[in-house]
Amino acid sequence: QVQLVESGGGLVQPGGSLRLSCAASGSIFSINAMGWYRQAPGKQRELVASVTSGGSTNYADSVKGRFTISRDNAKNTVYLQMNSLKPEDTAVYYCNAAIQHTIVVVLYDYWGQGTQVTVSS
Repeated sequence: QVQLVESGGGLVQPGGSLRLSCAASGSIFSINAMGWYRQAPGKQRELVASVTSGGSTNYADSVKGRFTISRDNAKNTVYLQMNSLKPEDTAVYYCNAAIQHTIVVVLYDYWGQGTQVTVSS
């Protein structure tokens, strides 16, 4: 019913920047929180950043001051601007959204397919 399509991953040198995008489409009445998670090999998936429909943001301590999350509600899209990238930021990054399908306030959790970010010289 809903698809989250991510883009923007890739290979970047330490200190470089990347911008991830995630667009939601399908049966959407409204979107509550949207966020980015990441999972490195052998590690658990962790929250990187999230943003509410009102624009309030939350960041993992490891990315504060380097990453910025934003969203365009008109486009049902969330972005993650990643600056000063470090090798330890290497992971598969997943988009997440809590979506309401109808006027009934029930939220459903959706995930993107993941996009690889590799930080290496």
